[in-house]
Amino acid sequence: MIGTTELFLIIIAVILLFGAKKIPEIARGLGRAEAEYKNAKRAFNEEEKKAVLQENHVADKHNVQPAGAADKAADDLS
Repeated sequence: MIGTTELFLIIIAVILLFGAKKIPEIARGLGRAEAEYKNAKRAFNEEEKKAVLQENHVADKHNVQPAGAADKAADDLS
């Protein structure tokens, strides 16, 4: 964990390296990157859920257990 002294030294180093005028631009860029990451993660999770639901629907339609269901059932018994 970063302590107060280390955090203070990091802030001083950032100010010296980039200058006080560049820090807001860097922070905005980091914020945009974080938002983009969260959106991509959310989209990936939604696609994964759709794929699982579709797999389960197809399995139900053909009266077959979805992949991994037999393993889970075996684990539940032991």
